[in-house]
Amino acid sequence: MTREMTRAQSLMGITPGYMPGFGNDFETEALPDALPQGQNSPQKCNYGLYAEQLSGTAFTAPRGQNERTWCYRIRPSVKHTGRFEKIDMPDWKSAPNIDLDVISLGQYRWDPVPHSDEPLTFITGMRTMTTAGDVNTQVGLATHIYLANSSMEDDYFYSADSELLVVPQQGLLRFHTELGTIDLAPKEIAILPRGMVFRVEIVEGPARGFVCENYGQKFDLPNRGPVGANCLANPRDFLAPVAAFEDREVPSTVTVKWCGQFHRTEIGHSPLDVVAWHGNYAPVKYDLTTYSPVGAILFDHPDPSIFTVLTAPSGQEGTANIDFVLFRERWMVAEHTFRPPWYHKNIMSEFMGNIYGQYDAKPQGFVPGGVSLHNMMLPHGPDAPAFEKASNAELAPHKLDNTMSFMFETRFPQHLTAFAATQAPLQDDYIECWDGLEKKFDGTPGVK
Repeated sequence: MTREMTRAQSLMGITPGYMPGFGNDFETEALPDALPQGQNSPQKCNYGLYAEQLSGTAFTAPRGQNERTWCYRIRPSVKHTGRFEKIDMPDWKSAPNIDLDVISLGQYRWDPVPHSDEPLTFITGMRTMTTAGDVNTQVGLATHIYLANSSMEDDYFYSADSELLVVPQQGLLRFHTELGTIDLAPKEIAILPRGMVFRVEIVEGPARGFVCENYGQKFDLPNRGPVGANCLANPRDFLAPVAAFEDREVPSTVTVKWCGQFHRTEIGHSPLDVVAWHGNYAPVKYDLTTYSPVGAILFDHPDPSIFTVLTAPSGQEGTANIDFVLFRERWMVAEHTFRPPWYHKNIMSEFMGNIYGQYDAKPQGFVPGGVSLHNMMLPHGPDAPAFEKASNAELAPHKLDNTMSFMFETRFPQHLTAFAATQAPLQDDYIECWDGLEKKFDGTPGVK
């Protein structure tokens, strides 16, 4: 089984359509001539395969937004489900999930959720921190921490509710998907489309990381506007897996998340049996170190939106269902400027995670693996030591090094789960980081 990746390619040397954010169609085959040429569903496919289309958008979506992949598989996927039974996943919550005993209004920060001695897979180790919107109307998101120390053996999963943005912080994962295999390490992300069947192998563990479950429109690259054609994330750096299949006759289970509920079915074979495929609806991975940030080169600190890697649009232009924002190593050169993020409150709610290193606005307490939540219209900003240091620093060019944090930002308020409020290691004293901010106003002109 190969773990190579492929960049976006044109079919037959022709650009067949725009894959939103990531480039053109991909095509790949695990056996020679398994991929038909000239038509998508021939009367008989080579090797006795079945042709099947996986659609990620409505059939009549505009051409530039229409997403689908043709799969040539050993069995049609209708043979990968039997009778379903509902199962309980008590720590994986979906919106709306409003606990009346939990106060979501506030500034919150957590230490890393500790690993468990209990055997946990990528799925059973999912711990929901916040939810927003409504999974039934396909609006909003959920944020999760995953803890995993066991591989999924003959155990498969897909979400009909959402696409999953996976951000590892510790450990090495291997995603075996219908369309091929993705190895994923810290400083990389993966996007698993809605409806994509996969299992996860723990290559190096224990593993911990973050998941943004996107109920709404798919993640896309943001419009660059005046930035132009280059910088930020580039489509060529998003990689899709090459075709790889499992032809295994073994008792297996498939778990499906649908409208916030979990259902399991038993089958007698692996569902990862796609021998060849082409299309623009596929899992992808992206190396965060290829993200090219831009920023102020004279004065003032730009809005955090300048660091957007991916955006999932809402129905209102310029107001995202989700923005995935990255704060990585970069040079700070602005003159006569308070360089860290300034104090603010805004309509977007911000769930942040630290992948490694130190975040400049919170030099203490926001540790790798930790997360924070600043909900909509809740003021926040640098703690007192960060404010004093930035206010009095010599403003020579300075490189922020050894730092990588991210933000899942949404226009919707995020509601804490009971797990986040009572079981995750909440820093009860976080609000006190602003206690040292002093009144400096004395009524006389001049900078104090």
